[in-house]
Amino acid sequence: MRRAVGQLRSVGLIGAPFSKGQARDGVQLGPDLIRTAGLEHRLREQAGCEVKDYGNLTFEHVSNDEPIGSTKRPRAVGRANKQLANAVQRVKSDGHTCVMLGGDHSLAIGSIHGHAACGSELSVVWVDAHADINTPLTSPTGNIHGQPMSYLIHELHTKIPVLADFSWIKPCIAAKDIVYIGLRDVDPGEHYILKHLGIKTFSMTEVDHLGIAKVMEQTCDHIFSKVKKPIHLSYDIDALDPSVAPATGTPVVGGLTYREGVYITEHICQTGLLSAVDIVEVNPKQGRTEEEVRSTVNAAVDLVLGCFGRVREGLHQDDYRMPEP
Repeated sequence: MRRAVGQLRSVGLIGAPFSKGQARDGVQLGPDLIRTAGLEHRLREQAGCEVKDYGNLTFEHVSNDEPIGSTKRPRAVGRANKQLANAVQRVKSDGHTCVMLGGDHSLAIGSIHGHAACGSELSVVWVDAHADINTPLTSPTGNIHGQPMSYLIHELHTKIPVLADFSWIKPCIAAKDIVYIGLRDVDPGEHYILKHLGIKTFSMTEVDHLGIAKVMEQTCDHIFSKVKKPIHLSYDIDALDPSVAPATGTPVVGGLTYREGVYITEHICQTGLLSAVDIVEVNPKQGRTEEEVRSTVNAAVDLVLGCFGRVREGLHQDDYRMPEP
């Protein structure tokens, strides 16, 4: 198969049907919907990948999960992410590029932590309408899906209060190794953190001004400026405009087009350094029609395919021969 990247990719899928990092029911249905849309078959047929599906994690119900300060459901989130971190580490140890299907974006805590535990420093490309870098003390909502990056960044370690079931988390990402793309709904505390730590960001204003090709060129220039590290791509479906992906919990108008969203994945694939992917926040209960749900799920599938070499110009088998008349 002729692909954008020459080597055969081995993909390990993990489903994380978890919703407790936010308040809206339905996001736990995301992993199975994405699978049902043909993800594994299309990874094999259109991207030439080997695929191992590790199935869905089963998360325990946590009773009496009272808030700690304003932080909601910390015990459920902490335990689920510890379980996910172990699962991601196992997938990576088996030699696969890990694809975590969420679930809400609080799951990035476990996904990135488990990836980093394999021993390598990481670059993180975070594609999202939101920065998700509130600390428990800056968060206006208390929902942990708006906080995952704050637990992972070395420079914020002293700003994180003690939370039940979070003691296992060790900061594993440096601020200089993070790039945000697609931001357009950033809280004041988050804006301060991003500026104070000098984190590279491309809001939708920069995407409009530079164009997505230049954004990705500058993204790679930034994360590869010294050492080329494995890339963890954490992709919230709400980075896409709601006209493309309406079935999500916190849609924000003015987002990435379908073409821009897929281009990001294609460009990262071309680096040859993609090591793990999160696709999160697909929530069918937030779609008003079946078509809205289908559009969102299909976009999620196409983003994953772009990560693994499915190119829009088409493909052909290496041994293809033209039929003779």
